[in-house]
Amino acid sequence: MSALSDNLVTFAILAYLIAMIGHAVEYALGNARARVAAAAPARELVAAGGVVVPAPPAPTPAPATGASDRSARRARLAGLVGVYATAVAAALHLAALVTRGLAADRMPWGNMYEFVLTVTFIGVAAWLVVLWKRPSLRKLGLFLTLVMVLLVATAELVLYVPIVPLVPALNSYWFIIHVSTIVFASGIFLLGVVPAVGFLMRNGYEQGRRSFPYSLAKRLPGAAGLERLTFGLHAFAFPIFTFAVIAGAIWAEAAWGRPWGWDPKETWAFISWVVYAGYLHARATPSVKRNVATWIAVLGFLTMLMNLFGVNIFFTGLHSYGGLD
Repeated sequence: MSALSDNLVTFAILAYLIAMIGHAVEYALGNARARVAAAAPARELVAAGGVVVPAPPAPTPAPATGASDRSARRARLAGLVGVYATAVAAALHLAALVTRGLAADRMPWGNMYEFVLTVTFIGVAAWLVVLWKRPSLRKLGLFLTLVMVLLVATAELVLYVPIVPLVPALNSYWFIIHVSTIVFASGIFLLGVVPAVGFLMRNGYEQGRRSFPYSLAKRLPGAAGLERLTFGLHAFAFPIFTFAVIAGAIWAEAAWGRPWGWDPKETWAFISWVVYAGYLHARATPSVKRNVATWIAVLGFLTMLMNLFGVNIFFTGLHSYGGLD
């Protein structure tokens, strides 16, 4: 069962890669329908004596309905391939988690490898729900699948560890309560950073910036919609994350006799909570520009990455369950 889980993860990575390629093709061809043939400059007639007589106005060129329509159809087909490949990848991803849990005879959240796999699944599952509600956001799929390829491949190639029993401190019903809510909130924050970065690029593009990376936002949805999606996802995830931190403190009291000890992971969880609270406060303050508030959301996700990777790799403490040597 463990080997099956490993193989399913590999197939999921390949499916995410196919989805990313499909979305990339749609992204590249997305504006084909809007292209029209450039009008030739009007010619002038020169009469006898050097008098210039303007030529009759040229007829307005009709939209190119041949090559551009074919490109538009191909773009839409590539986008649909990207969506369906993402759904297949998510199904394989879920199957890998289920088989990993069955092989370990526990919930598959005992180390960094399993945690990253679960967080990324929550992120892609939430993306499919958002896409079902708002199909116009499909072009964000390129960036979402890129994140999936990078994180899931990192988990498989760098963070992988064989199945081992849980350390004694994790054998508690709080393991399910605390870790499940942390995983869920982290997955939503992972999804939330995609439209956040998209908004920052698109907002710059709409303000006339054409340098990299703003040029990548040419075919993204409007900045206002991306910003609203960013806020909605963070507003949904933050209370769950708050509950997870409180549940962790209750579990720490039961396991170690104190609710809070400024352990590295506890400290960075608190930093993440403060940053995300700061984002929501800034977002609700009319005097704070939306791009400033969104940068705070991006900073919050960077603190989450630090808590996941940096703390487990570079620090030691009571939460050192990463599984890496």
